[in-house]
Amino acid sequence: MIPKVKAFFRHPGRLIPLLFMGVILGGTLLLMLPMSHLGDRRTSFADALFTSTSAVSVTGLAVLDTPVHWSWFGQFVIMLLFQIGGLGIMTSAVLMALLVTHKLGLRTKLATRMEISQALNLGDFRAILLRTIAFTFAVEAVVALALAIRFSSLDFGLGKAVWYGVFHSVSTFNNAGFALFSDSMMSYATDPWICVPIALGSILGSLGMPVIYEMTRRHWGRRQWSVHTKLTLVGSAVLILGGWAFYLAFEWSNPATFGQWPWYDRILPAFFQSSVVRASGFNSIDIGAMREDSQLASIILMFIGGGAASTAGGIKVTTFFLLLLVIWAEVRGEPDVTAFRRRIDPPVIREALAVALVYVACNAFGVFLMQRFEPGIEITAIMFEVTSAFATVGQSTGITYDLSEPSVWLLTIAMYTGRVGPVLFAASLALRTRKRLYRYPSARPLVG
Repeated sequence: MIPKVKAFFRHPGRLIPLLFMGVILGGTLLLMLPMSHLGDRRTSFADALFTSTSAVSVTGLAVLDTPVHWSWFGQFVIMLLFQIGGLGIMTSAVLMALLVTHKLGLRTKLATRMEISQALNLGDFRAILLRTIAFTFAVEAVVALALAIRFSSLDFGLGKAVWYGVFHSVSTFNNAGFALFSDSMMSYATDPWICVPIALGSILGSLGMPVIYEMTRRHWGRRQWSVHTKLTLVGSAVLILGGWAFYLAFEWSNPATFGQWPWYDRILPAFFQSSVVRASGFNSIDIGAMREDSQLASIILMFIGGGAASTAGGIKVTTFFLLLLVIWAEVRGEPDVTAFRRRIDPPVIREALAVALVYVACNAFGVFLMQRFEPGIEITAIMFEVTSAFATVGQSTGITYDLSEPSVWLLTIAMYTGRVGPVLFAASLALRTRKRLYRYPSARPLVG
């Protein structure tokens, strides 16, 4: 019996969610320590669990004001949790294995491959993993330096400037969304020296390991990039530019958001919101004061999310644009779905449909439950909060602090599911594949 139990827990599809749960519980216990909060404040188990889950799932939703409630130690624990969550627990484990043993086992490779990407070449695994980790720390260092220099020029003091630079840099690239300012980045909405590094770091963090590897690989030009990389880069550019134009158009005259600044100061906040809404969850404007059209657009962008195998959540850019290509091929009567002169295999299309429908079902069920828990909150705000949790984005219309305990537990489950759910689902699709030796007769039910 024991070998079977041991084999059950060593299965990659079960090991990764359990590891995430272990880190979340460990972070919860650390955040409940007296040294983790300021003054005579106390942290309940539910609040500590919510914060730890939000950090490990790199979401950024908070029921406690980060700079007001948490001490330096508590903030450091939170930063450590979303660094681990961003890199991936298995990635961190493999890094330690490389440093200690200088070799990898096949089971470890398969487990980490499931956590990071189903498309990695195991032959290049070591190079891919190390290059991605090096790229992660390099970007975090550059963003931290830029932010620290800017904060020091604002009379933060050297130590505080460095700490704020490092914290926000790690939070940015890992798309965690935690900030050491109570209003996130609203006080610096028109400051390009702060918003631009955060926006660019968030974009890079949302591309994903396969894309980063191909972009940084020597002797590889754009013609040798895979369809996945091309689709991710083109799709991300379309969503960023489209969101930028949309926010400018619908929030231009809103006195509670862009309308409070001169016309030339409205460009940067619109770009910042479009860059972070699918990933990091920072905000430089009052999300709750946005017009309903803009909030609905944000819900759609959060639902789409970032690149596959990235720290961003959602159904992923490639999934969304593959579904658009399916529609386009059907409208044109094409026998195949194609992208960049390549035919997309039918199993990939089926996986994209399955992932999208599962996310729709999870979001709809979450919205239904929270509406029952919070009858006094508008449906748009509830949709925004639930989508932000499932997509591990972290933006909020401002209702998180006032939610009832059932809603807090619901969002905790949603963030955890949004972080490990795609892994489990992808694993079930990949590991449960089987070929039948027979086929049923075909049928054509009416559609539409």
